[in-house]
Amino acid sequence: MHNSVKFANIIRRGKLLLLICFTTFYSACGPGGAKKYTDWKVTGGSRENVRYSSLNQIDTSNVDQLNVAWVYYSEKQDSSRYGSMQCNPIVVDNTLFGVSPKLKLFALDAATGVEKWSFNPADTIANKTWHRSSVNMNRGVAYWADGDDKRIIYTVGSVALCVNAQTGKLVTSFGKDGGIDLRNGLDRDSSKVFVAPTSPVMIYKDLFFLSGLVGEETPGHIRAFDVRTGKQKWIFHTIPYPGEPGYETWEDSTAYKYMGSTNSWSGFSLDEKRGILYAPTGNPTNDFYGGQRRGAGLYGNCILALDAATGKLIWHFQTVHHDVWDMDLSSPPVLVTIKKDGKAIDAVVQSTKTGLIFILNRETGEPIYPIEERAVDTTTALAREQLWPTQPFPTLPKPFARHTLTEADLNRLVDDSSYQDILTRFRSYRAGSIFTPPSKEGTVVFPGYDGGGEWGGPSVDPETNVLYVNANEMAWVLNIIDNNAPKEEKRTKLEAGAAFYNQYCMGCHGPERMGGGDYPSIIGVENKYNYTRFLELLSTGRRMMPGFNNLDSLEKDAIASFILNIKQQQNQEYKGRNEKRDAPPRALYGFTGYHKFLTKEGYPAISPPWGTISAINLNSGEYLWKIPFGEFEELSKKGIPETGRENYGGPVTTAGGILFIGASADGYMRAYNKRTGALLWKVKLPAPGVATPAIYSINGKQYVVIACGGSKWGGQSSDAYVAFALPGK
Repeated sequence: MHNSVKFANIIRRGKLLLLICFTTFYSACGPGGAKKYTDWKVTGGSRENVRYSSLNQIDTSNVDQLNVAWVYYSEKQDSSRYGSMQCNPIVVDNTLFGVSPKLKLFALDAATGVEKWSFNPADTIANKTWHRSSVNMNRGVAYWADGDDKRIIYTVGSVALCVNAQTGKLVTSFGKDGGIDLRNGLDRDSSKVFVAPTSPVMIYKDLFFLSGLVGEETPGHIRAFDVRTGKQKWIFHTIPYPGEPGYETWEDSTAYKYMGSTNSWSGFSLDEKRGILYAPTGNPTNDFYGGQRRGAGLYGNCILALDAATGKLIWHFQTVHHDVWDMDLSSPPVLVTIKKDGKAIDAVVQSTKTGLIFILNRETGEPIYPIEERAVDTTTALAREQLWPTQPFPTLPKPFARHTLTEADLNRLVDDSSYQDILTRFRSYRAGSIFTPPSKEGTVVFPGYDGGGEWGGPSVDPETNVLYVNANEMAWVLNIIDNNAPKEEKRTKLEAGAAFYNQYCMGCHGPERMGGGDYPSIIGVENKYNYTRFLELLSTGRRMMPGFNNLDSLEKDAIASFILNIKQQQNQEYKGRNEKRDAPPRALYGFTGYHKFLTKEGYPAISPPWGTISAINLNSGEYLWKIPFGEFEELSKKGIPETGRENYGGPVTTAGGILFIGASADGYMRAYNKRTGALLWKVKLPAPGVATPAIYSINGKQYVVIACGGSKWGGQSSDAYVAFALPGK
């Protein structure tokens, strides 16, 4: 070949190589690329909640070399202070901000894990006005700055606190002495409501937004507050008032006065450019009986698009009509730009407990893929119940969790006597498919109260538009019971307390007070709480337990005499009214508690997989791969293929080709190849990482950190935050 031709070929190859390098760089760092995903200043990595990092120092070739970089014990390894810890920390200016099991806010050197400061909300000196020792769970905090004014906003029970991000001291100009009482401003009697946000607030300009965990008679209205002053700026009624859109979807015209829940407890996503706040909501009170809230019930089980500046509704989409299965929208939607039919479409992607994924136009709420209203079973023997005849099902993507359950789907990994036991029980229940109506004989709820996609939410790689979602497939048994009216004659405190327990507490702790599912037994609770502390608990709530401020002092006293077994009080006359005149209508039905459908050995009574991870191309709606996630090690040792296991907390994907996830009950942190689903690395954590990891870089070194609280299933618990990094980097 002539030298000039060779030279020309070399030039062409060089130009091609340069073009490839430039294209790769532009894709990662240029406009429209992933440059904005290099930090972790917001829970979920971004206000779009994509849970993605464009950092790539850790990749598929070296992830198996990860070592522990540092460990921070947020409660100084005091096991008496352990508890639920589900926080996804944030990192700003090389400082990591997180929350301990007892809601202590802390700031760490993100490279070393060395504490810079901590703020204890129970400290009566540091927090003289809002101090409290009874705590609810927290999943993250929010950061705001204007010049040298740098703040952390986070919630402790019914209080939103504003803390100086540099000093750890309360910003006393915010609200009153650094806090605001969230019971005020809900357009209800503040002395009777309970609200305790567990997810982080979302910040837009000088506003922050919240809703949160609420009591059964507290509405989950969405509100905006001024970051500087704490003043409430607007409210969106999730249970509409007369004259507001959606009011007509409630048959009971007075529902707005007393109905509760319909709350955005899982947090928000934000389109900053458009100024749109996206809020997913849960179902209205009561969870499993809708005969006293007939109608579609807006804005329960909705994706809401609100004008962030004003709170005005832009659009809504309801994912479950007249929900009686507790199918709350359990995570904020993901905001992505998908490519369909040659067009770029800004979309909202919502995963659900039902294992469905709704993909909607971000501006209009119109479906990107067709959504069909399909007929479902409406047969019910419950008085006044009127189930909705259809439910929405996206045609694409297909469900990432099973929807049907037959005898062929029962667990055959156990011996025959155990199998026969679950078969006998299964044949006594109502079962078959998703949306099977609740019943007194027992209804199998599947994929389950915590099934499908949970509060951890999915991760989306914005470069490929592949969504990664972990899921639970756990069947539960729902037993409806009559909620009999109280006797008209005089009652003792014991009789009244037992009746109130059945009405307000049995759903979580069971008819025998032995607990069930994720709710603990309260037998012997008198050894832990005295009368005064127990009354405080009833008011403040704790972790998953809401406060019961709707109860008056006589009702709380009666419950205390029953649960704490105070013999000297139990025979005394209960002097409260049998039925309150100003109270909402008494629920006609209750339920016996949260009961997993399990084998005698404690395994799920259905066939595996019991936990999964799926990779779905949002541009086409097609699956790339699906794998079991998590294991029972004793089954693995018997040669049984990985079964999957219950998991809570979400995944994070990276430009290095990795999917990181803790979440599983087996207590491992794992790294998968995001393209194939192949397991590349796993390590045992101090306790299960029931949280979502955070990924960040300090001085050119990439870190992956996760909160390891455990305690969701009993067993190992901890107060540790553990960070991993490559050696010598």
